[in-house]
Amino acid sequence: MVRYFNEDIRFEFKQKLLNNKWLKFVAQSEVRRLGDINIIFCSDNYILDVNMKFLQHDYFTDIITFDYCEGNVLSGDLFISIDSVKYNAEFYGTEFSDELNRVIVHGLLHLIGFDDHTPEEQKQMRDKENYYLSLRPVVCGLAK
Repeated sequence: MVRYFNEDIRFEFKQKLLNNKWLKFVAQSEVRRLGDINIIFCSDNYILDVNMKFLQHDYFTDIITFDYCEGNVLSGDLFISIDSVKYNAEFYGTEFSDELNRVIVHGLLHLIGFDDHTPEEQKQMRDKENYYLSLRPVVCGLAK
């Protein structure tokens, strides 16, 4: 079950059911199934606090993923900074919703086992993100 929360911001995430369908598709495509996934939308300051408190990293980021997976069942918390997603959408010249979907699938890919520490891992992660983002309209019935 995917659940959505706000921490210190007001943010309404639309199309939750379609997003859940897409995330289930991604999980199944990677031979996994969805367990309990919490997506927590927050501010830059909130995610910085989480980053320092739990990971001892003193920098802003768009997402922090806490992995509670057991076997092939994906469970975890995805903390997503809406401030950083907005900034990145402007910086990369993309729609906010597209960037938000990229960050969400990025977190799910971390739960699946993909990493992004090395240039090779970053390329593999970006390729997977792009692949699943390209399928989202079809999976969600949004294809034109």
